[in-house]
Amino acid sequence: MDPKRAQEITSSINMVDVRYNGSKVYIEHVDQDVGKATIHPINDPEKKQSVSVNDLTEG
Repeated sequence: MDPKRAQEITSSINMVDVRYNGSKVYIEHVDQDVGKATIHPINDPEKKQSVSVNDLTEG
């Protein structure tokens, strides 16, 4: 995923289907300068991790 698109999803009022390694995730924050996103599984908000936005897929 493109860092700009990840930021758009984070700012959107609509829920967008985003996946990391096949699992649905929620994007909390995007650092476009380094291409990283803070994410957590949809059903486990305590399990935060920082990943490359390139590893995120939409849909």
